[in-house]
Amino acid sequence: MNNCFRSFRFKYLFLCIFTSFIICSILSLFYLPSGKPEECDCIRESSTKKRVVSSHLLAIIVPFRERFDELLEFVPHIDNFLIAQKIDHKIYIVNQVDQYRFNRASLINVGFLVATQAGCDYIAMHDVDLLPLNPDLSYSYPKTGLFHVASPEYHPRYHYPNFVGGILIIKREDFISVNGMSNKYWGWGLEDDEFYVRLKEASLNITRPTNLTTGIENTFRHIHDRVWRKRDMVKCYNQKEVTRRRDRQTGLKDVSYSIHSQKNIVIEGAPATIVNVFLKCNRTVTPWCLCSEEKKKQELKSVGKRKSTVR
Repeated sequence: MNNCFRSFRFKYLFLCIFTSFIICSILSLFYLPSGKPEECDCIRESSTKKRVVSSHLLAIIVPFRERFDELLEFVPHIDNFLIAQKIDHKIYIVNQVDQYRFNRASLINVGFLVATQAGCDYIAMHDVDLLPLNPDLSYSYPKTGLFHVASPEYHPRYHYPNFVGGILIIKREDFISVNGMSNKYWGWGLEDDEFYVRLKEASLNITRPTNLTTGIENTFRHIHDRVWRKRDMVKCYNQKEVTRRRDRQTGLKDVSYSIHSQKNIVIEGAPATIVNVFLKCNRTVTPWCLCSEEKKKQELKSVGKRKSTVR
């Protein structure tokens, strides 16, 4: 009797195992991959926003220093603007944290190197205080030449024909071909004009938006307060003379810097990366990266002149 019971129990256990194996094998047929990768629906989610993934990746490069109120408005604005155009993008805030004067061109060079290492194949050199309003302002990949979004016909302030500042879109290979931007421009102004000469010497075509229904007043919003945030327009040493010539010494290949840190932030659902950068200055080549010493000398000279006049 015991032997019969043990035999029955063994057969029942074997039957259960065999049945479970057959059921699992049949079910697995419905879940095995077919040999082809699943098709991507080309959407990334960030908060509630849908982000398109395309064959091109744009880097918004923002040279930056101490303008956080403008940054808080800029990041969500440009993120929403590009999502509406279905532009796959990353936003890089290249923040200068050293003691030298602001160097917009060098920061763009650094931002380019960081962004291309992350897979971006074209960049928009973008001022933090210039917000595009017209949805027809395209940020798409420029198949030929460069695209100057902030055309002088529509920019709120700058209207001269050679102007390429504000927002300029350029492919990775074109930026490399002209060796990026000059590193000699400490303080405000002229680095865009020098870059324009580089582009023309390389025979690179620059196109601009046309037939917009908006004008100077409503194509962009310029959020810079000139009274509250005065630009560094001081010219010291031989800066004025040197920076009005084409720079054939410096550029992307020799930009001197170190990255202190990188921080990922989200502002109103819009992601961005802050790259904290220490620029380095060769005082022999560009002594005007700090004007404080010459200012002191000039002040001492003026004091000496006043004393001699009193005598």
